[in-house]
Amino acid sequence: MDQIATRDAYGKALKELGMTNEDIIVLDADLSKSTKTADFQKVKPNHFINVGIAEQNLMGIAAGIAATGKIPFASTFAMFATGRAFEIIRNSIAYPKLNVKIVATHSGITVGEDGGSHAAIEDISLMRSVPNMTVIVPADGVETEKVIKKIVEYNGPVYVRLGRSKVPVIYDDSYEFEIGKFSILREGTDVSIIACGIMVSKALEAAEKLAQNGIMAEVINASTIKPFDAKTVLDSVQKTKCVVTVEEHNIYGGLGSAVSEVLCCNYPAPLEMVGVMDVFGESGSPDELLEKFKLTSTEIINKVDIVIKRK
Repeated sequence: MDQIATRDAYGKALKELGMTNEDIIVLDADLSKSTKTADFQKVKPNHFINVGIAEQNLMGIAAGIAATGKIPFASTFAMFATGRAFEIIRNSIAYPKLNVKIVATHSGITVGEDGGSHAAIEDISLMRSVPNMTVIVPADGVETEKVIKKIVEYNGPVYVRLGRSKVPVIYDDSYEFEIGKFSILREGTDVSIIACGIMVSKALEAAEKLAQNGIMAEVINASTIKPFDAKTVLDSVQKTKCVVTVEEHNIYGGLGSAVSEVLCCNYPAPLEMVGVMDVFGESGSPDELLEKFKLTSTEIINKVDIVIKRK
């Protein structure tokens, strides 16, 4: 299976958009080689701004540019975009509902050797709690390109969560991304596995192994965390009667919490979560960290076994 980092797909999409859309302005906080916004800078240097290591200023400038009618893309690592600049995002971007696209890379524990200080495990929680903010977590490179091109057409603040490491390509070019709509990647009747980001490929891997033991898992890619596709979740869980959520994020405030909110209010059902268990990240290779934090297909299967017994 081909693999590509979602940040690489972001750079490619930005470069393509830059050659045709004069309204796009890209801003970065001295990390353009890492976030891949340097790809855009090469084709549109006059539409690129490096604000330096000043993430609050990054968001403030982006807000001002959006107020002029342009479409700013503001990028840095997820930890600094959502953590260091939270107040500016809340008051200067989301509150006035300005058309700023915040595309953060190096999210989750798979930042690897950068360690716990850089591993954003709370960014989805922060961004989904802000009114007017749309939150998207693409599953692969193809979906990332589709997302970037779609949000250019959408008027309003958006947070897109991307990663550092290469991940399996799930979709082909025929895939059409729609804001606020999940996609069912595999149909099943025994358990719903709802995943986002890099964990979608792990969910598919787990479903394949489960099928060998006669357990038919429905796999859903919850790429838009907000607005949340409650209908697809409820339709699936009403059929399977149980669910496992899977995310490279703290189990508090992210995808698992969002699914829990929908089920609690509409259709209570057994639920288990695979995610970061309320601890900080560490330094290591991405694969080592995924194993240590139990973000694996094996752990998904373990949770499926538990939740099916709870039905």
